[in-house]
Amino acid sequence: MRALRLESWKSEAVLAEVPTPEPGPGEVLVQVGAAGACHSDLHLMHDFEPGLLPWSTPFTLGHENAGWVHTVGQGVRGLEPGQPVAVVGAWGCGRCPRCLAGLETYCEDPASAPVPSGGGGLGLDGGMADFLVVPAARYLVPLPDGLSPVLAAPLTDAGLTPYHAVRRSLDKLSPVSTAVVIGVGGLGHLAVQILRAMTAAHVIAVDSKESALRLAKASGADLTLSPGPNLVDQVHAATDGHGADVVLDFVGSDSTLAAAAAVTRQLGDLTIVGIAGGSLPVSFFGLAYEASVQTTYWGNRSELVELLDLAARGLLTPEITTFPLDEAPQVYAGLAAGEITGRAVVVPWVDYTP
Repeated sequence: MRALRLESWKSEAVLAEVPTPEPGPGEVLVQVGAAGACHSDLHLMHDFEPGLLPWSTPFTLGHENAGWVHTVGQGVRGLEPGQPVAVVGAWGCGRCPRCLAGLETYCEDPASAPVPSGGGGLGLDGGMADFLVVPAARYLVPLPDGLSPVLAAPLTDAGLTPYHAVRRSLDKLSPVSTAVVIGVGGLGHLAVQILRAMTAAHVIAVDSKESALRLAKASGADLTLSPGPNLVDQVHAATDGHGADVVLDFVGSDSTLAAAAAVTRQLGDLTIVGIAGGSLPVSFFGLAYEASVQTTYWGNRSELVELLDLAARGLLTPEITTFPLDEAPQVYAGLAAGEITGRAVVVPWVDYTP
């Protein structure tokens, strides 16, 4: 079968022929219907030195995956060949208190997990391939009726990550609240839709690209703004001088974090989602009183079930562009160049119609 492989750190991924895997006991072989191309894959290719992560190369990229059950290993129950499924991305040990609570993203015994602090496409072979082995049935979520793998795949990360971030701040998102979304890319445009679907808060979207601002408006943003010296004043003007109750930074650079801190209201939440490498100095007078700053990582299985239900009901639709698997290397080149609007989705089986 074909697979997009990261052969070594500090290198481009290459398309290669590899043996089609067979599922072992408890495992499930998924025929990949779609795999989302994530900006974090570029960090895997370009930014990590050998030994920095607890993984070894080579492995197949692709941690946003959906498709159909192809074959089940011995002992697997409740899944049938041909059944459409989405793949839960983070694979924990399944036994520690966090995993038993369904929070496998925060596994406390990663040494016992299928791969430490990772999953398919993150240390183990992922879904930028014709087939993907999933090590346990609990990492699969049956797709609701009417939701295709092509639409479901990007939701497993680009949708689930902002869903988790919004959900943890729901108590601060009343009809008179304001949420600011910084960065309206693959995750940010879905954050706007999630805010619209789950809350009645006012939504302000910030991005430097006109195409992204148009996408934000189409996704339901009440106001779109460009970054710059007037941004903070514009947000305060739009909020009667109060600032935003919730700020979601999907970039995470020094400049976006500084702006995020400056527009966060007293008692507000500032959630850092983007991994651009910026930092935010925190001091008593550096933030509004009782403002909370937090990072967040992905989301859990139960949240993915909820998110897929929203999508199946038409309340959430990712903006996607599809590409065949043979063009996957070019997809990442376009992603690195900032040429992708919304989410790029690789569809291995070209005769598949979403």
